[in-house]
Amino acid sequence: MTVPETLHRIPRRPWRWLPWLLLSQLLVAAAWLRLGWPVGLPLMVASHALFMVPVFLPNSRFYAPVLSRLPGSAPRVWLTIDDGPSDQTPAVLDLLDRYQAKATFFLVGERALAQPDLVRQMLARGHTLGNHSHRHPQTRFWRLGPAAMAAEIGECQKALTAITGQPPRWYRSVVGMTNPFVAPALQQWQLTRVGWSARGYDGVDCQPAAVVERIAAQLGPGAIVLLHEGAAHGHNLAIIEAVLQALQDRGLRAELPDATLS
Repeated sequence: MTVPETLHRIPRRPWRWLPWLLLSQLLVAAAWLRLGWPVGLPLMVASHALFMVPVFLPNSRFYAPVLSRLPGSAPRVWLTIDDGPSDQTPAVLDLLDRYQAKATFFLVGERALAQPDLVRQMLARGHTLGNHSHRHPQTRFWRLGPAAMAAEIGECQKALTAITGQPPRWYRSVVGMTNPFVAPALQQWQLTRVGWSARGYDGVDCQPAAVVERIAAQLGPGAIVLLHEGAAHGHNLAIIEAVLQALQDRGLRAELPDATLS
């Protein structure tokens, strides 16, 4: 009997990067003292980049484990919809029902508290929820310190638990950015970080046809699809429907990951 692969990749060593940071800076200092600034300065810049660049790479595992695809070859995908709830949520739910599709909604805590009935509708109609921060500080999420990051993740977790009576198990970083202080909060709240493998950039001003084309090119068994609701450009409903139609045309099912575990 084979043991099924767990999807819940909760950080076990959230500070594992710290000894490497200290060691790298000791090596830089030693090189600078021995060989001078022509060698020490480039090494310092390179060492800082080594720890900075992963912050901006959505599926980087440098600071925290991430689930970016579902295991196996079954014809299923995981639809994930960020940034709600919004005024579009009822229409999104109707679309999902029409295509017999299930999704996980990664919600912003403040928005959930403002429209708790929509959050409860998501669950009542067979979908699941994820933590997408409390205030969605898009321009500064990457540089939040430990206290601010803990508050963003913790307050959203408390808000969604208060509304639904059950704590989410999934988490997605704002714009996919994950700095060194995300993992300790994930460990505290027993959250699994979720990335994606299919993305069309529908959260910003866009042309729907180009977005759907980008997503369709990345669809396949096990894909995790990133979608949004409530964006100012107003195209999210059309994009979601086109993606659902593309899944149907390819014989792929939009299922929740827990339902795929045996």
